[in-house]
Amino acid sequence: MRAFCLGVSSRTRSAAALSLRHVQIETKDLARSTTGQVWRRLAGIPIACLLFGIVTAAGAQDATITGELKTWHRVTLSFAGPETSEAAEPNPFTDYRLLVTFRNGDYSVVVPGFYAADGDAANSSAESGSIWQVHFSPNEEGEWNYKASFRAGQDVAIATDPMAGEPTAFDGASGAFTVLPSDKGDPDLRHHGLLQYVGEHHYRFAGSGAYFLKAGADSPENFLAYDEIDGTYDADAGSGSYEQVGTFIHQYQPHVQDWREGDPSWKDGKGKGIIGALNYLAGKGMNSVYFLTYNIEGGDGRDTWMWTDVDERERFDVSKLAQWEIIFAHMDRLGIMLHVVTQETENDRNLGGSVGLNPVRELYYRELVARFGHHNAVTWNLGEENNTPDADRKMIAGLIRSLDPYDHPITVHTKSNRAMWFYDGILGDPNFEATSIQADMHDYNRDAIVLRKRSELAGRKWAIFGDEQQPAWRGAAPDAVDPTHDLPRKQALWGNLMGGGSGVEWYFGSRNPCMDIDCEDWRTREILWDQSRYALDFFREYLPFWEMEPDNGLAFAYGNLVLAKPGETYAVYLPTGSSTTIDLERDEGTFSVRWYNPRSGGELQYGSVTTVEGGAIVSLGEPPADPDQDWAVLVTRSE
Repeated sequence: MRAFCLGVSSRTRSAAALSLRHVQIETKDLARSTTGQVWRRLAGIPIACLLFGIVTAAGAQDATITGELKTWHRVTLSFAGPETSEAAEPNPFTDYRLLVTFRNGDYSVVVPGFYAADGDAANSSAESGSIWQVHFSPNEEGEWNYKASFRAGQDVAIATDPMAGEPTAFDGASGAFTVLPSDKGDPDLRHHGLLQYVGEHHYRFAGSGAYFLKAGADSPENFLAYDEIDGTYDADAGSGSYEQVGTFIHQYQPHVQDWREGDPSWKDGKGKGIIGALNYLAGKGMNSVYFLTYNIEGGDGRDTWMWTDVDERERFDVSKLAQWEIIFAHMDRLGIMLHVVTQETENDRNLGGSVGLNPVRELYYRELVARFGHHNAVTWNLGEENNTPDADRKMIAGLIRSLDPYDHPITVHTKSNRAMWFYDGILGDPNFEATSIQADMHDYNRDAIVLRKRSELAGRKWAIFGDEQQPAWRGAAPDAVDPTHDLPRKQALWGNLMGGGSGVEWYFGSRNPCMDIDCEDWRTREILWDQSRYALDFFREYLPFWEMEPDNGLAFAYGNLVLAKPGETYAVYLPTGSSTTIDLERDEGTFSVRWYNPRSGGELQYGSVTTVEGGAIVSLGEPPADPDQDWAVLVTRSE
């Protein structure tokens, strides 16, 4: 949620410097109530405007501040409030609302908070306590001031009226802290900063300014169904789409060896399997994990939920979610984006008993944003194989956007091979920034090219991601089944990237050993991770890919793919090897020709032709070796 009021105006800055929604406060417009509270509301933006330097509640206690006080690091404010519990009346999740306004100079942002039981529930498994918390990721150095709004009343948590409920407990608590520069390095997301949509076909980090390409794991989709997380179990074993799996919950035993001294755990050493799994994936250069936060009510795994019980929808399991936060914070350290898939096709019409917005769904998204929205790299996904109508997609995306002070990108996952028309009704909508495509691998290049252009024509360029590979029974098979991964590498990975896409996540199929629900060991796709890293290395090191456009017509051999910055840089991908020609008729000067091996990575190599002259259709010659295998060719203008 955000604060806007009379005397508060939006003000833009460069995308690299501006990561949070901010407002400029003009003191001449302030008006004070008898209690010292200042509230204002712009028409159509029903959010409280919290102003500073005014005491609003007698005896309000300042927050306890923990965390590293550095840019892009998590800063946690803990407030002592009413003693209550997950099961108490009034319900602490629905009937209290915490919002904290943070200000640095003229800029402010409102961040939602949450009930945290005793404040250490990840280790204590506490269900009761008096602590409310807010997590905040500061985007700038210097002094930050904060001011809390804490109100009580029936369903106040999801109320849009800024005056809903009554001020209580620590309402009005305020204070300040000083933020220093981050001391982290690549790939830590606290070095890179907030991953943002900046109006282009690729996301960019606000801190480092680097553009983002992703490669990572789409499976197991029930990644959080881990037996050492509190309240996690198989709620309905052996039914649904994955009946063959039977009773199952993750342990990630093969990855315990990947946990390192100094890594996080909880409750005297729990969590080493899932933390080790992330260590392994990051060690292979991967930077994204796709996971569900809700798969009951008909879902495939029926083992992942945020609530205190499988039949509960208004009370949240505080210790479970605190343990999730430990996992997600480690993903930040490793440089892994959180791809948060909030529903799936089997249950996206069930939450709250209706398709669109309702109090249950609104509360669910509020808790997701309040507890996890501070992470620097998040994509909110409205649902896997989503069934909801366009109007409902827009409403849900609008809800997330209104709650999320960081404006993380929002997407929605397609039905199989329907990307060409699945997005028709939401292209150009201000609350969507990306695709999440499920398709046959041979369509990845076409989908990237077409949806780039269609989103641009709709007035809002999208990042094009391929997040599931068909056929569903196979997906990306284990190395033991498919040791070369020729089709995934050539068609999905290079197809997407050469089409101007932003990358892929690998889906493990429904019938493979170590499949989409029961995979315990990411080493089963080690060759595929390596090949994915080689592709990212090529694009990051040699190409200004964010400035390039797909133009396959420049290559005169069928099936060859071209990504171009005309007159300067061309990348040509040859899925079947051999040689090709490229049209440089409109260019002048000399161009160097070097070859890259997508199967093994490494340095650029010279083939039979090392330079070509512009002004003609030219041959790029023969590759350095293996002429029947795939190669990428880098053609760059010589200085």
